[in-house]
Amino acid sequence: MSISAAHDVPRPEYPRPQMVRQDWLNLNGPWQFEIDAADSGLERGLRERALSGTITVPFAPESELSGVEHTDFMEAVWYRRTVTIPAAWAGRRTLLHFGAVDHDATVWVNGVEVARHRGGFSPFTADLSQAASPGEEATIVVRARDSRYGPQARGKQSTRYQNYECLYTRTTGIWQTVWLEPVPDVHLRRPRCTPDVATSSFTVVVPLSGNRPGASVRVSVADGDGVVATATARADVDLAPSLRLELPADRVRLWEAGDGFLYDLRVELLDVGGVVTDSVDSYAGLRSIAVDGKRVLINGRPVFQRLVLDQGYYPDGLMTAPSDAALLRDIELSVAAGFNGARLHQKVFEERFLYHADRLGYLVWGEFGDWGAFSEGEQRPTASFITQWLEVLERDVSHPSIIGWCPLNETSQPIHDRVSQLDDVTRGMFLATKLADPSRPVIDASGYSHRVPETDIYDSHHYEQEPGAFAGELSGLGKDRPFANTSPQGPISVPYRGQPYFVSEYGGIWWNPELAGTEQDADRVQSWGYGQRVRSEEEFHTRFAGLTGVLLDDPDMFGYCYTQLTDVFQEENGIYRFDRTTKLDVERVRAVQARRAAAEDAT
Repeated sequence: MSISAAHDVPRPEYPRPQMVRQDWLNLNGPWQFEIDAADSGLERGLRERALSGTITVPFAPESELSGVEHTDFMEAVWYRRTVTIPAAWAGRRTLLHFGAVDHDATVWVNGVEVARHRGGFSPFTADLSQAASPGEEATIVVRARDSRYGPQARGKQSTRYQNYECLYTRTTGIWQTVWLEPVPDVHLRRPRCTPDVATSSFTVVVPLSGNRPGASVRVSVADGDGVVATATARADVDLAPSLRLELPADRVRLWEAGDGFLYDLRVELLDVGGVVTDSVDSYAGLRSIAVDGKRVLINGRPVFQRLVLDQGYYPDGLMTAPSDAALLRDIELSVAAGFNGARLHQKVFEERFLYHADRLGYLVWGEFGDWGAFSEGEQRPTASFITQWLEVLERDVSHPSIIGWCPLNETSQPIHDRVSQLDDVTRGMFLATKLADPSRPVIDASGYSHRVPETDIYDSHHYEQEPGAFAGELSGLGKDRPFANTSPQGPISVPYRGQPYFVSEYGGIWWNPELAGTEQDADRVQSWGYGQRVRSEEEFHTRFAGLTGVLLDDPDMFGYCYTQLTDVFQEENGIYRFDRTTKLDVERVRAVQARRAAAEDAT
């Protein structure tokens, strides 16, 4: 049975929908909390004593929902909570999971250091076997460091005191669910499921924590009518057994854009006598992704990608959605406006968002929040970016809604005579992605500095607001030399090689209905957007139709991504307001996107 906290615990749903265990304990809710402004807490004994305040986990201390709402810089923050590990878990190991902690975390349990982790967007786990046992109390202490100085992956978090332009209130410390679960000594790790439409099959790789003589793994696939296929493999000779499950022809159903059909997946670890010693529930979608010339195909057919930029911020929770329903609602709002997917921008979204995208057939591009690595006037991503990104790929590789990867965004260092650190990290991120997941296309760096000649996708970001000029710049360069972002210091990208191409950021139309028809002081009213602010809703619709029409009419364009789904703080260029209420006539936005794109008619 599921062991959870009281029914009013915030974010009570199981946070890892592709690897569900029945026994678990949700640790969201009140924790002791203290700000450590100078990061001297270890010296001052914060690890050993009660902390001075409280916070509601999993919401960051900058957020309203945390109960703290401290928006100034915090070099470090401390958390403390004592929990009794259920006695029913005796004979098993207890794992402590963190969905995400920004940015550098150290975790102690009963005074024993059990984990260190760097990276604010990826999950990590601590084994408590050496620190606490079932039936005993476990005092968990977390220190999270998050300096404003130095290059680190921050995404859209402002390094100034105030928000400005497209940079927003920071997130420090725990911002996703914390939970405990028991596992046997030898247990299942996260399965990886790869669909194969050509053979109507799934390949499931099942990593194990270890091997036992005579052990085996069993995987079953089921639909609404029952079990479709089952496969078994030895688990005593390989740390990651691989199983292939072929689906009968009459039970094959594809995962499509707008129709997210999912098969249930059950993975079991069995001992020598066939007794199940560990099991997890998951799911899978049968879909393929291919590149054919300048087209991106889903299940062998071109699907024009009408994407929207989604930043994943909320007024009361910042990077953490206030509820699971709020994650679902954002997808529904996007679809209502005529989009069929999103670039999940400068943030690794909660895995529950991907679950809803999987169910609804919503196309997404997974992205790393790499912004924040500036040094000496240039972007200098560090080697730890590759480590963090690999953790993200391990978490998300089996989600069918993800149709492409974007490790870096808008790196803009000019090309030098010799290889730069940016070249090294860009190529490293690209190769790491292709090695971890050869089944999806990868953009080496979205928009600006394409530094990997063989990148699967070539794109640009273009915020020209006048449709005629927009059309001229995009079409005037010729089909084999599409619009590319440049720098006053010289070229920033390697030459285009004929890959599929799209404008992965455009529009960003600055529209604040409260300022309609007025002259305005942007500093006074804290309003920002791209280009000249439109003065009426009619002007917005005219501009949106003109810009979007340019892209729909281009037969060499496989999709586009409009900036953006919602306003975010002072950035007022969303289809919806920051609180998700209506801002303009969404049906008109939908109607513009409803007509066929030229690429959909191209052979």
